Amino acid sequence: MIKFTIITLFQEALEPYLETSMMWKATEKGLAEFDFVNLREFGLGPHKSVDDTPYGGGDGMLLRCEPVFNAIESVKAKDPDVKVILPTPVGEIWNQEMAREFAGVSEPVFSEAGLEFSSTSCAGQPAEPSLRDEPVGDVRDIRVENSNQNFMRPKKQVSATPVNKHYIILCPHYEGYDERILSIVDYKISLGKYVLTGGELPALIIIDSVVRLIPGVLGGEKSAEIESFSDGDNLEYPQYTKPYDFRGMTVPDILLSGNHGEIAKWRAEHSGKA
Repeated sequence: MIKFTIITLFQEALEPYLETSMMWKATEKGLAEFDFVNLREFGLGPHKSVDDTPYGGGDGMLLRCEPVFNAIESVKAKDPDVKVILPTPVGEIWNQEMAREFAGVSEPVFSEAGLEFSSTSCAGQPAEPSLRDEPVGDVRDIRVENSNQNFMRPKKQVSATPVNKHYIILCPHYEGYDERILSIVDYKISLGKYVLTGGELPALIIIDSVVRLIPGVLGGEKSAEIESFSDGDNLEYPQYTKPYDFRGMTVPDILLSGNHGEIAKWRAEHSGKA
């Protein structure tokens, strides 16, 4: 079972999606759990403030350290092993391979930026990474963009059994966050070179891409294996269903031939790379 604890100011923006379709199915089967922490509950003063103006001037407001640290530490007090995810422009670009690692269906690997490789733990399992104490560039907004860094990604053996995992996702807002917040973050993740108003959408994307890979969530046994990006940059072959003829556009006859060898060959020929 995988648990996500989401620290956010806007729980109501997340609940409808997480209570629908495959996310709902995952929780009903006991394969995933979603919990929320209201950052405002850890705010300062009578108005429960969670933000303030940046030192040095500039537009917008930044999330303060105190509410964020207190919110995260309230979860860690119950589960010291929980890992913290932050959507941020200085993060590693999210991809299908990383989703498999977070879902526990392949061995975890970690970027060189901000994380270091640890020695192998007992029972031959990879030990958890440790956070390096090294400076990170100025971050004044929540742009989700590539940091143009190179990452080491060795070959991995795929495991058929998911590992119980617990992740916190911190959803930043306003103009950004105090840089010192990165010191309590385990995984810095970027979704691409574009700007969003908050971390709720990145949180949903990360959660969906991970939870759907848990065995038992999708309908077919190999639904998550035979699809785009299931093996590097592969793109899935074209697929068709009824009717055979729609407005003059017909299904390739090879798919109706019953010759599974030829069908497999056709599919291989029509798969591509991103």
